[in-house]
Amino acid sequence: MTTRRHVQPRASSGPQNQQARNDMRRFLLAVRSYPDRIAQEPRITFAQHFTSLFAIAKPIPRRRGQP
Repeated sequence: MTTRRHVQPRASSGPQNQQARNDMRRFLLAVRSYPDRIAQEPRITFAQHFTSLFAIAKPIPRRRGQP
């Protein structure tokens, strides 16, 4: 009988995978918070809810020379 080992690829900590993890966290946050939001606003769609959560949180890019 052989045992299987879980081997994590070296690239798993790369920026693309980190972005994917962040996207998954955001989606799960939206899923968890949607029932409360729809109780307050029955006509809101999940897409509207999801977009509204992260439109506010997105950082504004700074231009060179600005503090």
